[in-house]
Amino acid sequence: MKPTLLVLAAGMGSRFGGLKQITPVGPSEEWILDYSVYDAVQAGFDKVVFVIREETRDAFQVVEDRYGASIKVDFAFQRLEDLPGDFTPSHDREKPWGTGHAVYAARNSIDGPFAVINADDFYGRQAYDTLAKFLSSPNEASGERYSLVGYQLENTLSTTGSVSRGICRLNPNGSLDSVEEYTDIRSHEDGSIGGRNCAGDIVQLSADTLVSLNCWGFTKSFLDHLEGLFTEFLEQHIQETKSEFYLPFAVDSLIHDKLATVLPLRCDATWLGVTHRTDLEPVQERICRLVEQGNYPSPLWSR
Repeated sequence: MKPTLLVLAAGMGSRFGGLKQITPVGPSEEWILDYSVYDAVQAGFDKVVFVIREETRDAFQVVEDRYGASIKVDFAFQRLEDLPGDFTPSHDREKPWGTGHAVYAARNSIDGPFAVINADDFYGRQAYDTLAKFLSSPNEASGERYSLVGYQLENTLSTTGSVSRGICRLNPNGSLDSVEEYTDIRSHEDGSIGGRNCAGDIVQLSADTLVSLNCWGFTKSFLDHLEGLFTEFLEQHIQETKSEFYLPFAVDSLIHDKLATVLPLRCDATWLGVTHRTDLEPVQERICRLVEQGNYPSPLWSR
C-alpha cells in the first residue's frame, strides 16, 4: 500500500504574524507546502491529508484544485471538542491540544502507513524518498516499528532568531531512545550552540546532534496507541487551559513502555522553515537557488 502524507497545518503562526502555511516563498509565489506535496508525489505518496482549523477551510480550498490531478486530497479538522470518550474541555480553553491531537483528528482519513510533517517546514526530497521507502517496505514499517527523519542540528538553525527542536537520544542498537524538546536554541558568535532543556537550564549542544523536526513515519496501528495515550493525558489535564499533547511525547511513551521501536532515518539536507517573519527572505533566496539549480520546475504547479 502506498503511504499517505499527513500535513499538520492548523497552527496559528503567532510568532510569524499570519497564516505562514500559505505565504509565498517560491519564484512563482509557491508556498513551502507546494514543495512538500511535490516532493511527496515524486517519492510515491498517493494521498495527502491536511489537518486544518475550520475557520481556515476557505483559505485551503485552493489546494484541492492545485494538487488534485496528481494526488488524492482530503481534509481533517482539528476541533477543540474532538476528544475521545466523554471528555469535555474547560470553557476557558481556546486552543486545541497540540500536535498529538492534530494526528488524532485525522484518524478517519488514514487507512494505511503514513508520514507526518509540518506544513511550514521544508524538509527536502531526501526526506520523502527515505520515508516512502521505509513505509512501503513490509520488512521495515511493520506492526509497531516506526521511523523518524532526523537532521543535524547545525542544518536546522534560524539565522534570525531562536528555534525549538526535539533533541534525539539513541540506544546502543541505533534505535530512538527519547526525544526531548529544547527551546531557545541559537548559535553564538563563537560558533557554539546553546539551548534550554525541559528543566529550564541552558546547555551546550553539538552541531551534529540529531534533531527531530516533526517528520515521522507510522503504521496505522499507531493511531490506536495514540487514542489510549491521549485519553491518559486528558485524565490529568482536561481542565487545564494551555497544556498540549505533543506527538513526540506519545512516541516517547511507546518507546519507554517497549510498545514500539523507532528507527532514525538520517537526512543530510538543510532544513528550511519560517518561524519568524524575518526568516522569510533567507528561505525565499534558498528556494530560488534550488529552482535555478534545476531541483524544481517553475511554476511548480499549474494554477
